[in-house]
Amino acid sequence: MKAMILAAGRGTRLLPFTRHTLKPLFTLNRRPVLDLTLERLKQAGCREVTVNTHHLHDQIEALVNARDDAMAVHTCHEPEILGTGGAIRNVASFWAGGPLLVINADIVTDIDLAAICRFHNRNACPVTMVMHDHPDFNTVAVDQEDCVAGFDASGPDAGPLRRLAFTGIHVLDGRVLDFLPRSGPAHIIDAYAKMIAAGERIKAFIATGHYWRDIGTPAAYKAAAFEHMAPEAFACAFGSLPREPIRRRPLQGDGSDRQWHRLTAGPRNLIMADHGIRPHRDTRQEVDAFVDIGRHLYARGAAVPRIYLHDTFAGLVFLEDLGDRHLQDAARELKEEQLRQLYCRVIDQWLDMAVQGGRGFDVAWTYQGARYDRRLILDRECRYFVEAFLNGYLGRPDAYAEMADEFEQLADHALVNGWTGFMHRDLQSRNIMIKAERICFIDFQGGRLGPLQYDLASLLIDPYTALDPGLQDDLRTYAARALHRRTGAHIERFLQGFDYCAVARNLQILGAFGYLSRVKGKTYFEAYIPAALSSLQRRLSILRQGRLHKLRALLAHITSHPSSNHP
Repeated sequence: MKAMILAAGRGTRLLPFTRHTLKPLFTLNRRPVLDLTLERLKQAGCREVTVNTHHLHDQIEALVNARDDAMAVHTCHEPEILGTGGAIRNVASFWAGGPLLVINADIVTDIDLAAICRFHNRNACPVTMVMHDHPDFNTVAVDQEDCVAGFDASGPDAGPLRRLAFTGIHVLDGRVLDFLPRSGPAHIIDAYAKMIAAGERIKAFIATGHYWRDIGTPAAYKAAAFEHMAPEAFACAFGSLPREPIRRRPLQGDGSDRQWHRLTAGPRNLIMADHGIRPHRDTRQEVDAFVDIGRHLYARGAAVPRIYLHDTFAGLVFLEDLGDRHLQDAARELKEEQLRQLYCRVIDQWLDMAVQGGRGFDVAWTYQGARYDRRLILDRECRYFVEAFLNGYLGRPDAYAEMADEFEQLADHALVNGWTGFMHRDLQSRNIMIKAERICFIDFQGGRLGPLQYDLASLLIDPYTALDPGLQDDLRTYAARALHRRTGAHIERFLQGFDYCAVARNLQILGAFGYLSRVKGKTYFEAYIPAALSSLQRRLSILRQGRLHKLRALLAHITSHPSSNHP
């Protein structure tokens, strides 16, 4: 048996993703759908396959050329799309002398292809169409003898006729060529309609108890990716496929656009992070950093969730469930000494991650910047504060250039005494999970190499917990001494670097709250802005006299005249 995979379509329903990746090369658990279809054809006993191509044809040719197995696979490029019928006619010499199994490149199914071929060979019909009951696509009339009676989508079931859906799988003999035009585009369904009108019988193979999905839309592709990966993720996590149905429940996110779900199968749970379908083929994305950094940290013994399965094209990552209790929740429940003890434990776990995670860290894993450097401070902390908070949230006309000299001074001082290691970059209480006695860090996709003082500042000046200033000072000293014991870091220089990193982090916090409130419509972040402003005032007051005086004056005006700062 020879086979043909129809793969020349442009994938317009999957735009914009098909501008950079051909639809048959969308992945399921990191394998292209086309590769999975070729594997199923090989298992069914096909000895030779041809794939027609048009849009982004070089991508399919690269996949075919990289294969190394006994089944011969060819490609047939169509400079102009010929349609399903024209494509079949175009490869008539390839399948001369025997039947041809044809399958659409954009379907995912476990229908037994070998059984279809046996069924076709037992019947004296020139065509076998594989049909099934799928209410969204039931448009083909099938009679009591399981023969196709017509393709009028508007007709209801009547008398001996029932309506079923065409799966995109069919087997045909050479007689079909007599009903196709000799040249130009053609559709195979038109040829089949002519055959029925001429008295030819088209047999329906009725498939039941199978899996089938057309991945022609973003939603359908995401559903296929989930259905393909979720059972395997449970098997990776717990050693066996789940016996119970997998249920998923959306979880509340914070500032990120990612979607989070808790997956449940009986007593077992996993978390799925959905980053969305990959928007660009060759540029690094956030999901890449999430996977690469997460796996590195876990391998180094850091307290992060284990990643069990991922597909960075589909954007799905399946990982360990750490529960729902954040450090923010735990902090509300504790008295001062208990809170201090908990934060000391958090600091110890964080330092383990920061020191060990920095060893062997590949800066190629990062997203939007390999290191926390001067450029990043000026652009992503200082300019972000001006544009997202002062201009965007408060409606003030302040210009970045007016304070550029102080921002440059801030960047220099934040880095000069920085102790470099793995920098999480968003080490606030809602990214720290408390499960029983276990402390774990999440949302590490922004990680890079940088000054550890920035992460410590993120933890201590966090507006979500609003730690007492005295406790903040106590904990920063604790952290400096703990790092000194681990690495020999100079305590006083570490603390000096902390003071400037804390200001930079505070600017970033206010920029983020302004952006999320006004641009993203997540207005619940506004409740934390007063605490962030108060923190920034305190951080500025700690610096040596005369440093950042423009920023001091600006903050004094904002906090003294809050009503005049809103548009």
